[in-house]
Amino acid sequence: MDNLKNKVAVITGGNSGIGYATAKQLKEQGATVIITGRRKEAIEKAASELGVHAIVADQSRISDIENLALKVKEDFGQVDILFINAGITTKGTIEEATEELFDSVMNINFKGAYFTLSRFTPILNDGASVVFLSSNTASMSYAGTSIYSSSKAAVNSIVKIAALELAPRKIRVNSISPGPTETEIMKKIGLDEEGVKTLMNAIVDTIPLKQMGTSEDVAKMVSHLSSEASKFITGADFIMDGGMVLA
Repeated sequence: MDNLKNKVAVITGGNSGIGYATAKQLKEQGATVIITGRRKEAIEKAASELGVHAIVADQSRISDIENLALKVKEDFGQVDILFINAGITTKGTIEEATEELFDSVMNINFKGAYFTLSRFTPILNDGASVVFLSSNTASMSYAGTSIYSSSKAAVNSIVKIAALELAPRKIRVNSISPGPTETEIMKKIGLDEEGVKTLMNAIVDTIPLKQMGTSEDVAKMVSHLSSEASKFITGADFIMDGGMVLA
């Protein structure tokens, strides 16, 4: 379980859900792990629980990203694993959309993800692994998901181009596109516990494998893509949705 020993890993949005599970997974495999997040109390609490390092940074702010990259370089040197995970979701029709809502989602999910890779590229080791968290909604069409789905489709475009640009340095860039996953983000869309349960049951009915994904499922894939086992994989998007896109 130490196949990532001596590797330095940075995970954005690491205080809960997929980011938290991935930090745990990479730490268990021997990596030095740094998690980031907007809320100081939450990110430091998570870091304490996990036994990893925490740096407060808001992925929607370019200045925060630049300061994060400088701090990581100063304290840890070069980076071997970069998991660009921080993101937010929303629902609403195109007619109902506001500029504020559009900007809040795009600033984190697209612009923030883009500039995280941009500013970290100089401190990535040759042969490093970059993984973006995308979503199966990037390749599916559902009413009310236009802003979120567009932000993730944009991420998938970044992955392919970045994979080509960074190939000369043997840096691999891939994305993971989960389907419905049991995380706290499900509770952040304005539903109470009963509402979340009803929604989850309805979603499960649309999944061929008849189950929700877990944060740990995604964490294991990030670990795989960060290891030597994936040294010939780049520019790929791994859909993890129990066959949902096929239905």
